[in-house]
Amino acid sequence: MEKVDLLDLKILKIISVNARIPFKDVAAVCGVSRAAIHQRVQRLIEAGVITGSGYNVCPKSIGYSTCTYVGIKLERGSMYKGVAEELEKIPEIVECHFTTGPYTMLIKLYSRDNEHLMDLLNNRIQEIQGVISTETLISLEQSISRTVPVVLSEE
Repeated sequence: MEKVDLLDLKILKIISVNARIPFKDVAAVCGVSRAAIHQRVQRLIEAGVITGSGYNVCPKSIGYSTCTYVGIKLERGSMYKGVAEELEKIPEIVECHFTTGPYTMLIKLYSRDNEHLMDLLNNRIQEIQGVISTETLISLEQSISRTVPVVLSEE
């Protein structure tokens, strides 16, 4: 990956707050051309610095009222990749992490209600070969949601 310079950081700071901001506005703040911003953003995407863009959908507005974190213990840590491949087939799972601590894996999922959650746990997740136990934590409310801060070296 190429080194990220000060201009890249300025661009990232602006677009991470508002991904819909026109490049001409980013260019004006940064003091460069719109074409330069476009080229920089494209390079940052190709380098894997920018990993996604799009719209965030509010799960509750489309019927997913329960946000749940599930700690998963596996027979062996080396089973992680195979289990992750199976978990990826479950569309309600939105995050999956290989972790240290009491769980081998930690996932985040959305379900319509407790019955749907129970079905996901009992009939999908716990049926995956290698999963020996799960622990469920239901989120009552999300207080913070943001991306990692982009800090300029001059700040």
